Amino acid sequence: FLAGDYAYKLKKPVDLGSLDFTALADREHYCHEELRLNRRLAPDLYLDVVTLRRENHRLRFDGDGNGEVVEFAVRMRRFEQDAQLDRRLEAGLLDTDDIDGIAELIGRFHLSAPTADPGSSWGSPDTVVAPVRENFSHLGPAMDCGRRGAIVERLRDWSETRFLELREPLLRRREQGRIRECHGDLHLRNMALVDDRMVAFDGIEFDPALRWIDVVSDCAFLLMDLESRGRRDLAWRFLNRWLEITGDYAALELLPWYLVYRHMVRAKVDAIRLGQTGLDASESARLRQRIDSHLSLALRATGARAGALLLTSGVSGSGKSWLAERLSVQMPAIWIRSDVERKRLFGMAPDERPDPYRVREIYSPETTRRVYDRMADLASAPLSAGYPVILDATFLEREQRDRVISLHRDRGSPALIVACGADRDTLMRRVSRRATSGSDPSDAGPSIVERQLGDAKPFGPDEHVLRVDTAGEIDVAALVKEIDRRIEERVR
Repeated sequence: FLAGDYAYKLKKPVDLGSLDFTALADREHYCHEELRLNRRLAPDLYLDVVTLRRENHRLRFDGDGNGEVVEFAVRMRRFEQDAQLDRRLEAGLLDTDDIDGIAELIGRFHLSAPTADPGSSWGSPDTVVAPVRENFSHLGPAMDCGRRGAIVERLRDWSETRFLELREPLLRRREQGRIRECHGDLHLRNMALVDDRMVAFDGIEFDPALRWIDVVSDCAFLLMDLESRGRRDLAWRFLNRWLEITGDYAALELLPWYLVYRHMVRAKVDAIRLGQTGLDASESARLRQRIDSHLSLALRATGARAGALLLTSGVSGSGKSWLAERLSVQMPAIWIRSDVERKRLFGMAPDERPDPYRVREIYSPETTRRVYDRMADLASAPLSAGYPVILDATFLEREQRDRVISLHRDRGSPALIVACGADRDTLMRRVSRRATSGSDPSDAGPSIVERQLGDAKPFGPDEHVLRVDTAGEIDVAALVKEIDRRIEERVR
């Protein structure tokens, strides 16, 4: 119910088997649960739980306390529906700043959310696979036979086979504390930009099994939603920003499996709706189109991929990170930044500036070696999952490049060096502007650039290098095609 500045949410007295709201006491309990859980991500929207009382033949929220309590409600602050991210996307207003804001919100939330009790069943392989199997059991009868039915069976077989392969990683995720009390329903309709701040609302309160999940399963819901709306670029923007915040690159081993699960949830809901009576022709056509889209995207997530390793190289200010950011959404690829991982080693935020007395330690040759080794290690999971990986660092020394590439040679991942360069004036202008903004993870200034230019050495004749002059306009789409061609040559 919408009234003035508020929205009041009541729970229907229904029994759906896994959800039983028939008792007033249970509805009160879950109102308080909804308040508790959603205040984590939208504290300014969720206000309190109020009573609905019958007083003098009228119903009143939070009356004088003398009337009969007939219901409980969650009282929320009302906001414009155009603020919802699905509406912003439809209006062409959803931009990269919005995606970065949501990634920041969700990433920090996932780092701080309570971890599942080791004695619970949350995150165990049998618990995780149960809703996946339930999806297919409901979806099969609702699907018409023929092509769609064959695709569903193919996806069911893949999900079961992949589950057997993932049993150990699933157990490891549980042991590592990656099963947390998540949102559970992360999609664009449940997110909004309110007072220039991102919020996520309507998290799952009625079924703990839907929220005590792996954090990457929580993310997969949003990634699926963005992909199904034709914005794969924004999905990868969110994914890379979330990974940068959490450092949870190991999650990528499970991401395709969870993406298929999330697509099948949506396909199931649409298929059940399609089987209901009273639909007109246009609604039936729309549902069929959406089902086909989800099945197609799910199949794409199962496809065999050959991961490729891209190393940027160049002095500070040469445009490596600028280019890597754009390649990561257009290829797409996983983007791992040395500036971020270096600071993570010292417990620092990406945009945090080091104390002067720590600069020598943070940027010592030994620390640099540790950073590069860590980046190579972080690349293992996405490469194993078949994702291209961009390692964004200066990589000015041949030994640095060879060491990282050799660590993945046995995997068969082709490697390509993307060498970025620009004239000296451009380099100096960029690092000076970056230092003034204070929002970039890099701490390099003009003196660092001068030293790097003086120490620069040519590439070896046997190194596979793609040179990019970043001083002028860059056709990123054409560059992606060239990178794909070079990688294909390396595979052959």
